[in-house]
Amino acid sequence: MKNKVLDAQQAVAHVKDGDHVMVGGFLKGGTPDKTIRELIRQGQKDLTLTSNDTGRSDCAVFDLVASGHVTRINGSYIGANPETGRMLMEHPDRVTLYPQGTLAEKIRCGGYGLGGVLTPVGVGTIVENGKRKIEVDGREYLLETALRANVSFVKAHLADESGNLFIRGNAKNFNVVMASAGDYVIAEVDAIVPVGGIDPEDVTIPGALIDALVLAGGTES
Repeated sequence: MKNKVLDAQQAVAHVKDGDHVMVGGFLKGGTPDKTIRELIRQGQKDLTLTSNDTGRSDCAVFDLVASGHVTRINGSYIGANPETGRMLMEHPDRVTLYPQGTLAEKIRCGGYGLGGVLTPVGVGTIVENGKRKIEVDGREYLLETALRANVSFVKAHLADESGNLFIRGNAKNFNVVMASAGDYVIAEVDAIVPVGGIDPEDVTIPGALIDALVLAGGTES
């Protein structure tokens, strides 16, 4: 069995300049702060970031945006990050905002091999600018194409050594869909147990999707 337990430096080294990275979490809920701070330290540049909210002042993804290493952003709610707001005002072509459900579905489509999703949300508003409209049974929909990333950063409470993850409560948020939509997936976890230590009924994300496990605290194996 492949050893998926890495230290943060090893795992994050898979990110290259110009990569598209997805970061799970909702404000402070389910955010992979340790691995994102390592990404800031390593200094990969010209990144495209997909994050629901780009964090708040005590989140690592907030600092990632402020570091200047992110040149494009896909998000939904950005009101807690003034740096993202500044980017939107100064370079509107670099920040793309989506309705929250639409963003989640675009990521899900990327993870499940779908080309996109049809949604009525945004029809007749500025959201439809530049997008294809398709009529189904007399109703207009926008075609929202799929999103995938080179590397996804997710957070879980528990992992086993094969990468199966258990995520508590609302920390599932964007972590679940982003784990399916990354070519390389780094899971930051609070604890790692032997295979069999997680009841199969409690597996939130299967280990087949996870490439690297990083302990949020303590010492990696």
